[in-house]
Amino acid sequence: MRARITAVAAHLPERTVSSAEVEARIARESAGYRPHPTIVERMTGIRARHVMRDDEQASDLAVAAARRVLAARGLRPDGVDLLVFGSASQDLVEPATAHIVAAKLGATCPVFDVKNACNSFLNGLQTAEALIRTGQHERVLVCTGESPSRAIRWSVRDRAQFVDAFAGYTLSDGGAAMLVEAAPDGGIFYRDFAAASASWQIGTLPGGGSMHPRDPEYTYFSGDGRRLKDAFLAGGTELFTTALEKTGLTWDDFAVVAVHQVTVPYLEVLRAALGIPPEKLVVTLPDHGNVASASLPLQLATAVADGRCGPGDRVALVGLAGGLSLGVLFAEL
Repeated sequence: MRARITAVAAHLPERTVSSAEVEARIARESAGYRPHPTIVERMTGIRARHVMRDDEQASDLAVAAARRVLAARGLRPDGVDLLVFGSASQDLVEPATAHIVAAKLGATCPVFDVKNACNSFLNGLQTAEALIRTGQHERVLVCTGESPSRAIRWSVRDRAQFVDAFAGYTLSDGGAAMLVEAAPDGGIFYRDFAAASASWQIGTLPGGGSMHPRDPEYTYFSGDGRRLKDAFLAGGTELFTTALEKTGLTWDDFAVVAVHQVTVPYLEVLRAALGIPPEKLVVTLPDHGNVASASLPLQLATAVADGRCGPGDRVALVGLAGGLSLGVLFAEL
């Protein structure tokens, strides 16, 4: 059996915050430091990002998207035989957030979390496909809820700390879900992943683990965007060019190529390096920010809603994540 993506949906919180509002909040909450006006939008291309309510959790965003996916297929939660929560975010360290999602959704199937920074959802999809192809499951709900707004540093000491926290100002809250089902044909037909784990320290959210279990200072995103970009580019394009060579396809054979989006300038650098035609992209970044692992399913859901792809079309998912991780997955809808 093949594993076919039969439905996809995203959920974005109603509240949005502009880049100008981000800069104003930093200036307001910092003792003497004020960002250069317009620097966030100029450096990232992001005009706005979504922020969930104070009474919402990562699981709530996943549940909202999951309900849309189930409704699209005319299914009840008990029609799912596995739930995978693939996210960089979590409600608690324990238990797995997948349990909280399932409880809120009313699902009673087995559940587990998959965590790999911004490739968490893509790895969740990879896992779902493997379990379907080996006959262990027939209908898997893969979902994510990203809540990075809870880990942004607003009180900045100086320019150096602003630069270290800058990646956080691109981030946006959001949820997404896909239903993956056993099918005799079509579906996911290629996948490959790679890692450059020696670069894991470039971007981190250190708090909550055994290194820094309780210190509030480690509960903020910390990273060097330039070093992250250079590390990804140093990895080369082999993973992606090999995917095309092994399948005998070109980017023109896909209705949509979804690429994880961090900043608009870096998206263009990556697009040019991979040779992806610009019209194949679904650019969600300017109005929705970097929604971490929800980025790829958000792009696919947007493309489906806009009529850019549908049943029978090929789609490509290109993943990038801290750690560092790369991933590519091809599917026929």
